[in-house]
Amino acid sequence: MPVEQTLSIIKPDGVQKNLIGEIYDRFEKAGLEVVAARMMQLTKEQAEGFYAVHKERPFFNDLVSYMTSGPVMVQALAGDDAIAVYRKIMGATNPAEADTGTIRADFAESIEENIVHGSDAAETAANEIAYFFTDEGVCPRTR
Repeated sequence: MPVEQTLSIIKPDGVQKNLIGEIYDRFEKAGLEVVAARMMQLTKEQAEGFYAVHKERPFFNDLVSYMTSGPVMVQALAGDDAIAVYRKIMGATNPAEADTGTIRADFAESIEENIVHGSDAAETAANEIAYFFTDEGVCPRTR
């Protein structure tokens, strides 16, 4: 399995519910390492830029409003096959369809407020990590 990085965002509902530690525990138990992290309040411009791929979709404005409604926790995760591992522990986008024991099945209340974001491919992950962190902001583990 290749060592790779992926972006994770604990969305405003996850931060509001005080789930940061619980979610980080799940990262680590799955073999993922946090190599960059920051809490931030997204501006409208930042949210629109990050989710630009969805600009033409009917849910875009609601997504931007949701992502700017409170602070988020943004982190880069690293590990063997990190993208697939993280997507598995996140669960399906719709929490009603997410496997039992996943983050979304356990904590999300709706498809609109589904606790976490994760990159879907290596190229996407690289672009998303660069959107929030400079090279100096990512700190690979050395021990």
